[in-house]
Amino acid sequence: MGMNVGSANEDSDGDIMIDINTTPLIDVMLVLLIMFIITIPIQTHAVKMNMPVPNNAAPPPKPPEIIRIDVDFDGTIGWNGVIVADRGELEAKLAIVAATADQPEVHLRPNKLVTYKYVAMIMASAQRLGVTKIGIVGNEQFLN
Repeated sequence: MGMNVGSANEDSDGDIMIDINTTPLIDVMLVLLIMFIITIPIQTHAVKMNMPVPNNAAPPPKPPEIIRIDVDFDGTIGWNGVIVADRGELEAKLAIVAATADQPEVHLRPNKLVTYKYVAMIMASAQRLGVTKIGIVGNEQFLN
């Protein structure tokens, strides 16, 4: 009768330690919790905004006047549908517009095929004479 005595290595190989050390995980979670507690009150402060003050004044009685300048493909200039004879007449009309206290809007509408020099000439004359409310309209025709 003999007794089977196993070695010490057999017992340690059979029992594998499966437990996770959760102490560092808990430490990290506590640090994150403290950081969130510190930063949350900073995020809840109100943002100060300069909101517009309501204006009880009546709206303007009439819509703004609009002057339409058309430039045809050959350089012919139209002022509200009336053909302008030459550059001198155009500049005289632009001078009248520039002299008014409340300048009307000037809408420059060039044709798709007109060369740029005609449009540039009108814009340069308007700028030189002091027209401040000028804009190019009808740009949707240039999309294609």
